[in-house]
Amino acid sequence: MATTSLKLTDELKQRTAALAQKQGVSPHAFMVDAIEHAAAAAEQRLGFVEDAQAARAQMLKSGLGFDAQDVHTYLKARVSDKAAPKPKATPWQS
Repeated sequence: MATTSLKLTDELKQRTAALAQKQGVSPHAFMVDAIEHAAAAAEQRLGFVEDAQAARAQMLKSGLGFDAQDVHTYLKARVSDKAAPKPKATPWQS
């Protein structure tokens, strides 16, 4: 396991120590957990961007896309646990 040194402001160090104590963990464990969460969030964001870029490339290649209103209607129904037909891809270019 690698060792890394972090330089924290006095205020951040105090906040970290206080929060770690309230959670019943060491400041080290608190910081490791925070970095793990930040790394997972960054990886997830990158995955979303990659998926969006791939979807855009596919849309440009196929010339098919989805009407925004159809997608909104579908998503609202799904969030409400209602059955809804998936939107159909249609040509978006002439």
